Amino acid sequence: MENLNQLCIHTITTKPWPIEIAAENYAKAGVSGITVWRDALDGRNIYQTGEMLRSHQLEIVSLCRGGFFPSTSAEKRKAAIDDNKKAIDEAAALGAPMVVLVCGADPAQSLATSRKQIQEGIESLIPYAEANNVRLTIEPLHPMYADTRSAINTLAQANDMAETIDSPWVGIAVDVYHLWWDDLLQSEIMRCGRNGNLYAFHICDWKSPTEDFLLDRGLMGEGCINVPQIREWVEEAGFKGLYEVEIFSNRYWGMNQQEFLNMIIKAYLEKS
Repeated sequence: MENLNQLCIHTITTKPWPIEIAAENYAKAGVSGITVWRDALDGRNIYQTGEMLRSHQLEIVSLCRGGFFPSTSAEKRKAAIDDNKKAIDEAAALGAPMVVLVCGADPAQSLATSRKQIQEGIESLIPYAEANNVRLTIEPLHPMYADTRSAINTLAQANDMAETIDSPWVGIAVDVYHLWWDDLLQSEIMRCGRNGNLYAFHICDWKSPTEDFLLDRGLMGEGCINVPQIREWVEEAGFKGLYEVEIFSNRYWGMNQQEFLNMIIKAYLEKS
């Protein structure tokens, strides 16, 4: 089990399990950390849920997700800020040190405009985040999601934004699924680490051919991403956090989740 001391699993990875069952089974398997998706908290006392996770000796790595700042509608932009403040409140109650931001985009306007609105949105949240001791973590997404999910599509763009904002409360999540294709990835990871902005590292694999660009992620070693190489780079960049398995997969959600958990652990140990 000592080999799992840097393994974290996202609740959405084993989506069919309620968070209480996920926590119990992760802990029994020797998993060290958990990242909580907000849907897993529905109908629950968030503070008590955090206590429950800690009682299983699980490190709460982050809360997913905030973001979705851009819109042509000022009303929708304000609603996004309000929802992000709610996410910060939830993270604070849970005891999560950061909120991961899927930054959003609006196909009715330019990417440049969406990026400006993302930066403005994040900057406006910094005082609230600091007051609640919760960091904000920009996650660049694959360009295929640039229409509605995120106008931040490369690590270079995320680095530019984090460096411009220049706050100890704002950093970056590196997700191999979104960034593996980038020929500048190694140097941008080093840049991210040098600036103290490398807050999180998410792992899975890109299946080829993939059946669904959102809901067909693979286990490490199942696709074409060189996860061990990227892991080496983040370690060289100074990352000392947990390695977060984040898999959206209709196929895996449809199988016995205990068997899937065993597969995750095997892939983590052997292929990442």
